[in-house]
Amino acid sequence: MSGGLFSKIVRGEIPADILYQDDLVTAFRDVHPQAPVHVLVVPNREIPTMADVAAEDEAVLGRLLLVASRIAADEGVAARGYRLIVNCREDGGQEVPHVHLHLLGGRPLGPMLARK
Repeated sequence: MSGGLFSKIVRGEIPADILYQDDLVTAFRDVHPQAPVHVLVVPNREIPTMADVAAEDEAVLGRLLLVASRIAADEGVAARGYRLIVNCREDGGQEVPHVHLHLLGGRPLGPMLARK
């Protein structure tokens, strides 16, 4: 495992409000939330971007979605709805080079992209 920010959270080297952790993924609250519920779900193994995923990552990617769905229910946002976001590279808005899924909810989130 590498020394990136999310890897350090997964290993417990950096404190975080961890909501879920198993052998494949870890979920924790975002320290700069953009909605009342803002949780990050990350693979425990560092994968830099979605462009870097491979066939052997299929189980972990499925687990990311399954865990996000469970957390949405636990956080009380499943009934009214929530958004899942995965950013990839610079133009996609990725800020941390470790694949991660944003779970956002708890208020109306508006359109997917700002209209131009």
